[in-house]
Amino acid sequence: MFIVHVDVHVKPGCEAQFEEATLANARESVKEPGIARFDVVRRLDDPTRFVLVEVYRTPEDPARHKETPHYQTWRDTVADMMAEPRQSAKFANCYPDEDGWD
Repeated sequence: MFIVHVDVHVKPGCEAQFEEATLANARESVKEPGIARFDVVRRLDDPTRFVLVEVYRTPEDPARHKETPHYQTWRDTVADMMAEPRQSAKFANCYPDEDGWD
């Protein structure tokens, strides 16, 4: 698996709009064959900060995801909501392994 964490800081007052657009994107994203999981989480101590946890089946799948209409709609919709540019970090899973749990 190939995991991407996307850290997002939205402008105060944009939280609900950002969450609505992001959940719409996540619901469509999990239908993609290359996406195993797509979580949207929000910090409890700062509601302007979100993390998107995107779990892809291969390292090539994030690029395929970015070609989808729902991703492009999300990107364009939330662009002006950003308090700062979003940042991502890439990870490889250690556990569970590809077969599930060892």
